[in-house]
Amino acid sequence: MNYIRLKKNNLYVENVSAQKLAKKYRTPFYCYSLAQLKNNYFTFKNAFKFIKPVVCFSVKSNSNITILKELKKMGAGADVVSIGELLKAKRAGINSQKIVFSGIGKTEDEIRMAIKKRVLLINVESENEVNLINKISKKISKKTSIGIRLNPNVTGKTHRKISTGGKDEKFGLSYNDFIVLCKKIKKMKNLNLEGISVHIGSQITNVMPFKKMLSVVNKVINKTKINFRFIDLGGGMGISYSNKEKEINLKKYAKLIQKFMKNKNSKIIFEPGRFIIGNAAILITKIIYIKKSNKKHFIILDAGMNNLMRPALYDAHHEIIPFKKTKKILRGNLEFVGPVCESSDKFSNEKIFTKIKEGDYVGLANVGAYGMSLSSNYNTRPIIAEIMVKDSKDKIIRKRQTLESLVNN
Repeated sequence: MNYIRLKKNNLYVENVSAQKLAKKYRTPFYCYSLAQLKNNYFTFKNAFKFIKPVVCFSVKSNSNITILKELKKMGAGADVVSIGELLKAKRAGINSQKIVFSGIGKTEDEIRMAIKKRVLLINVESENEVNLINKISKKISKKTSIGIRLNPNVTGKTHRKISTGGKDEKFGLSYNDFIVLCKKIKKMKNLNLEGISVHIGSQITNVMPFKKMLSVVNKVINKTKINFRFIDLGGGMGISYSNKEKEINLKKYAKLIQKFMKNKNSKIIFEPGRFIIGNAAILITKIIYIKKSNKKHFIILDAGMNNLMRPALYDAHHEIIPFKKTKKILRGNLEFVGPVCESSDKFSNEKIFTKIKEGDYVGLANVGAYGMSLSSNYNTRPIIAEIMVKDSKDKIIRKRQTLESLVNN
């Protein structure tokens, strides 16, 4: 079910006209559908209901406090990778025993805070990190639950910049190093080795990389002979950004996990982000100018790479949706670009599009994940607002940054 869609050729977010929203709030801004967020979360949870997993939402994908609070109401936990994300998750009311602290470069302050907040697991990435956690735990007379992140040497068949499971990536420990570290941890009195963690990348739409990943995890578990309390399978489940791309088949993935879990009594942890929030938002933006140059039409928007970095960073595609679809067509080499002074500040190239003019509005679809969370003040531009729609009502869930606060700091 899509809650951000064209109805009678007009764009709606649930039951609110996008045109009405654009007139009410200053563009550009992010607009979320609460119904879509709920639909995605329960679709994910129901796909794996046979194992009753701990679903820890990936806060790095979207850290808006209202969204975290809504997910908490649904029963979600949080996967955090910084002290800021941890404190946001706690502020949202998420139970510490549903929070997993991941990340390759945890500072001493972050480790202390994670221990203080009694998070479910700290997923470690190196022997040096294990030694530091043990040292801190000993100093404050605590016993800390940890998991070890495995690097399975499995690529996710995704963009190279979001692939994290290959042997040359910075994440996790190799098979042999993992085995050795398990033996060392057993001798550390202030640590409980309770989990094995793995995450091979983001936006993975084929289940085969996950099948290979599960095979390696199974091999490691059998080798260590450890009955891990938790098996953290990370996230990475991909969504559809265009008609050419299909979202991952969760039913197929669930069957793989069902087979994998045979004769195991561990609790599965997932860390989905994109699958939950990705298609639950649209970036609403205004056409400032239409510039004709060298057989091109540059459609210049008031949203730029400072608002949505993914196209510049990952060559990501986001569908451009007109607010009103008509039979009148604009043909040619149409390039939708932003106002930022970078050649990479562009969103899409189209050959055919609904006829548009300066002052019209369009929406960039599927921007809920790694949209606002990657935004910046580049070119000294304010952070834009975030709006949430619930049925026929809309509200601001993050105010636009004022120019005064921006230029005075």
